Amino acid sequence: MIAVNLYYTGENGGARKFAEKMEQGGTAALIRAEKGNIRYEYFFPMGDTETVLLIDIWENQAVLDAHHASPMMSEIARLREKYDLRMKAERFVSDDNGIPEYDMKFIRK
Repeated sequence: MIAVNLYYTGENGGARKFAEKMEQGGTAALIRAEKGNIRYEYFFPMGDTETVLLIDIWENQAVLDAHHASPMMSEIARLREKYDLRMKAERFVSDDNGIPEYDMKFIRK
């Protein structure tokens, strides 16, 4: 599993407008429906009103590559440009072992 955290930062609410357009325009729903997508969700950091965090999780590199080659990427790029967003990315690859037992004591269920 591959998780990518994308931080979109703009000015004058641009990052939130971008996320709203992605949701309201249906692009986010199309991405969620793509084969291999596990999660595609926007979050708003409490201490930074000009940044939006996208958590984007895929089954493997092949499905992520297919997503990047899809026609909807041009719409995403157009919206990023429209709202003049800067991006920071973090990539995480699962070790497929889940949460270790010794860490489970910190998880409240």
